[in-house]
Amino acid sequence: MKILPKAPDLLSILQSFEIFEGIGPEGLQWMIDQSEYKFYDTGENLFHPSQAVDHMQIIMKGRYVVRWEQKGQSRELGVWEAGYITGVLPFSRMKEVRATGQALEPTYTLELHKKHFVEMVNVSYELTQALVAVMSDRVRDFTTMQFQNEKLMALGKLSAGLAHELNNPASAMVRNAEELYKKVHASPEKFKSIITMRITPEQTDQVNAILFARIKNAKGLDISLMEREERMDDITDWLEGHAIENGEDIAETFVDFGVTVDDLDHIHGIVGSGATPPIMWWLESTLSLENLVSEIQEASNRISKLVMSIKDYSHMDRGVAMEAVDIHEGLRSTLTMLKHKFKSKNIQLVKNLAPELPKVNGFAGELNQVWTNLIVNAIDAMGQDGALTVDTFPDREYVRVDISDNGAGIPEDIQTRIFEPFFTTKAMGEGTGMGLDIVKKIMNRHKAEIEVESRPGKTTFSLCFPAYK
Repeated sequence: MKILPKAPDLLSILQSFEIFEGIGPEGLQWMIDQSEYKFYDTGENLFHPSQAVDHMQIIMKGRYVVRWEQKGQSRELGVWEAGYITGVLPFSRMKEVRATGQALEPTYTLELHKKHFVEMVNVSYELTQALVAVMSDRVRDFTTMQFQNEKLMALGKLSAGLAHELNNPASAMVRNAEELYKKVHASPEKFKSIITMRITPEQTDQVNAILFARIKNAKGLDISLMEREERMDDITDWLEGHAIENGEDIAETFVDFGVTVDDLDHIHGIVGSGATPPIMWWLESTLSLENLVSEIQEASNRISKLVMSIKDYSHMDRGVAMEAVDIHEGLRSTLTMLKHKFKSKNIQLVKNLAPELPKVNGFAGELNQVWTNLIVNAIDAMGQDGALTVDTFPDREYVRVDISDNGAGIPEDIQTRIFEPFFTTKAMGEGTGMGLDIVKKIMNRHKAEIEVESRPGKTTFSLCFPAYK
C-alpha cells in the first residue's frame, strides 16, 4: 500500500458515482481534502479480519474481492468495483473487520478517518445523509444475503434428505416394474401348457382356495432363517422329484408366501401328475405377480406419504393470515422430512406429545422453520447414537414445546450470544449464524418466548406459545 499525492481528477470521479448525485462540489472537495489517497497493488489486502475499522473507504479505480474467513475456510462474498464504499460510515457501530479484501488489479481508494464524521454533519448534511443511506443499504443487503444463504442451506439439507428417502421406493418401483415386464413377456409361451390342461371347475376352485389362503396370510408370515432354509430344501426336492424345472426359483416364491410341501401334495392330489408342472408354474407366476404388485403399491404409498409430508411442511395452498395451527402436525411433518439425518447418526427419537394439545395462533410454515432449525442444530450437536427428545404439554394458557439433545452442550460463555445474527460455532459452509436469529424473530412475531438451558450432556430449548382463543 502507498499513500499518493491527490490526483486532480478526484472530484470529477466522485461526481460520476451514483451515490454522490446531487451532492454539492463543496462537500465532496471537503471530503477529498480530509482524506488520504491510497494505492494497492494486485494481491495486496485492503483489509483483513480483526483489523480495527477507523476509515471509510471509497474505491476510485480498480476492484477487489471480499472473502469471509471462518474456521480456516474461505467463502467469496463478492467483487467490489469503482464507486463502492466500505469501511466505517457515519453513525455506524462497526468496530472491526470480519472479512478479507484483496485487490484483483491495481486499485486506488480515497480513505476518510472517522474522526471527521462529526465535522461532516456541519459541512455537508447532504453528504452525511448519502453515506448513512449507504450504511442502511449495506446492512439490508448483507442481512438479505445471509437469510438467503440460511434458506438455501436448509433447502439443501431437506433436498438431500428427500432425495435419499425417495430413492429407495423409486428404485424398488423401477426394479419391480422391470421384473413384472419379464414375467408378463414369459407368460404366453408357458400359457400354452395351461390351456391344454384338462381340469374341472371344481378342481380349479380347490387350487384357488389354497392360493388365496396363502396370499391372505403372507403378510403375517414370520419364520426364522433356519426354518426358511429347511422349507426351501424340502420344496425344491419335491419339485425336482416331480420333474418340475427351475425348482429352486419356484421354491423361493413359495416359501415367501408360506406354501408347504403338504400344500403341494394336496394340489398334486387334486389335479393329478399330468397337470402338476403347469399348475406349479401358474401358482409361482401368480404369487410372483402378487408380490411385485404389492411391492410397487407399497413403494408408491411411501412416495405419496413423503409428498404429503412435503405439502404439510411447506403448507401449500394455505392463506397468508395467521390461523389456528396444530403444533403436533408441524412437528411430525418436520421429523419426517429430517428422518435421513436421524438415520445417518443412528439417533434415537423420543416423542412425548401431550394428547389434545391446544392449537396456537400463527403461521404454520414459519413454525416449521423453527422446528427445522432447532432439530437440525440438535442433530449437528450430537455424535453417533445420540438421543433427541421432543416434549409438548399445556402450561396454563400457553402451549410449551421442549426440544432436548444429549450433545456436548453450549459453552456457558456464549449462551447469551447464540441468538445474535451471524454468530455461529459451526465450520464454514455448515452454518451462517442466522438460524437461531431467524427462530428468535419468528418467535417474536408470534408473541412467543424461547429459552435455552444447557450443560454437557443435555441442552433444552423451551418454546412457549399463547394458546389459540
